[in-house]
Amino acid sequence: MRTGLVIVLSVLSGITWADSIRFATTTSTYNSGLLDYLVGHYEKVSDTQVLVISVGTGKALKMGENGDVDLVMTHAPIAEAHFVDEKFGIEPLSVMYNDFVLVGPKEDLASVSQAQTVIEGLALIMGSNQRFISRGDDSGTHKKELQLWQHLGQLPTFSGYLESGRGMGHSLHMASEMGAYTLTDRGTWLALKGKLQLHLVLDSDPRLINPYQVILVNPQRHAHVNVDSARDFAQWIVSPAGQALISAFRINGEVLFIPSATPPVL
Repeated sequence: MRTGLVIVLSVLSGITWADSIRFATTTSTYNSGLLDYLVGHYEKVSDTQVLVISVGTGKALKMGENGDVDLVMTHAPIAEAHFVDEKFGIEPLSVMYNDFVLVGPKEDLASVSQAQTVIEGLALIMGSNQRFISRGDDSGTHKKELQLWQHLGQLPTFSGYLESGRGMGHSLHMASEMGAYTLTDRGTWLALKGKLQLHLVLDSDPRLINPYQVILVNPQRHAHVNVDSARDFAQWIVSPAGQALISAFRINGEVLFIPSATPPVL
């Protein structure tokens, strides 16, 4: 199971890299398989090795603030805006989006599948004191979840509310084992659902849209960052070639991410 801090190194034999960049991104993009797929294609057309560090959005942005990476790709618009406003990041670019979904046990004892909106669904879970697994890790998914609870006028305090403190894959497995509900990005759900005793119970609410941006770490804050090679990689991701690869990425024929920088190449 892909969770926690993961550094993905190329294992292709015989390659001599002229350069390398450190790329912090979310567990959702890594758990889905998208990052292996994109980096594999980029390293075929570039002499730069991409070292991927998979963490939650909060940790990825903190690594950018500390100058521990050269660029980030995250999915928490408010936190990203703060990151750029505080001059830690530069040149934010829209890359893609998917959406969040609520998943839960087949029995759906909270009747979430009958709700019209995600806020109604969460109210049903809380009102019936069903188990709900929160990531509790300051990730983009966790930030979104807390924003949704606030629409009910309070953060969750019911006894069924539990925090995993881990990535999306681990949290989904925990929910499956405990017969609990959880909020997940659709990409990770599609990648893992065949291994889980969970069912999709609510989606298609506009509040659940989940956009991703790539942002360079500001070299004026950290002179050592490899901003030129990071920019080349970011520009490739939003180029027609990178966007076409995102559009073509499927699991069992299902689309995981929708490119948002340029129209997909058909």
